[in-house]
Amino acid sequence: MKQASYFISMKNNAVKCKLCPHECEIMENQSGICGVRINMDGVLYTKTYNQISSIAIDPIEKKPIRRYKPNTKILSVGTFGCNFKCGFCQNYHISQLTPELEEMSSNELLDISDRQKESIGIAFTYNEPTIWYEYIEETARKNKKDTILVTNGFINKEPLLNLLPYINAMNIDLKSINPHFYERVCKGKLEPVMETIKTAHEQTHVELTFLSIPDLNDSMEEMKELSEWIASVDKNIPLHIIPFRPMYKMNDTPYQTHEKIDKLKSIAFKYLSFVY
Repeated sequence: MKQASYFISMKNNAVKCKLCPHECEIMENQSGICGVRINMDGVLYTKTYNQISSIAIDPIEKKPIRRYKPNTKILSVGTFGCNFKCGFCQNYHISQLTPELEEMSSNELLDISDRQKESIGIAFTYNEPTIWYEYIEETARKNKKDTILVTNGFINKEPLLNLLPYINAMNIDLKSINPHFYERVCKGKLEPVMETIKTAHEQTHVELTFLSIPDLNDSMEEMKELSEWIASVDKNIPLHIIPFRPMYKMNDTPYQTHEKIDKLKSIAFKYLSFVY
């Protein structure tokens, strides 16, 4: 474990984590909502430092990123944990559970990346990378190739701004334009995600992903509102509309249809230049 960044000490050996907008107040020997930042003797530590759960070479389009170095490949890496609790999570086995892990220092990861001649760099993905903050920052600072984040965007502005100079591209999930969806389904908040999108777009390449879930966030009205908001930031931000498949706690929800995806895409194209 490594001492965590972004926390303040409180009374009775409690700490307040300042990494994400949850700002968990964590008692001794307890973890925050993400499950990976733990209070030990009044000091916050990260359990994910140097811990790898998943590693693979992927096409960059799988992140999905389509308008930054297309037709290339990237070394994709994940750990475990998440600061959301989405019942539809496609990677719940590492975001909500503790998988088998392998210890790997940032230098060892960079050595692997450097040996992958077909790869443009490293993508931190699979689970929520921002809660892996210390490891990602250390790796990104030393990385001579590209560093990409695939994230839910739920991070406070100060740590985001400190990390962005080392990030070449981001894919950010915009799960809904409805704040009640974030509160009820994700156990998070929409506004900080919107702020992350705006802040990141000012400094790096940003693409967005929207997972379309039947009867939860897939109305024509919501897609119109979501697309209008993206266009108010920049109509050239690419949007990826992804069809839901039954997973985790939502196995009884039906697959999203291709017909519905096509309808949502046609609405988004009225406001945005790039919809996939």
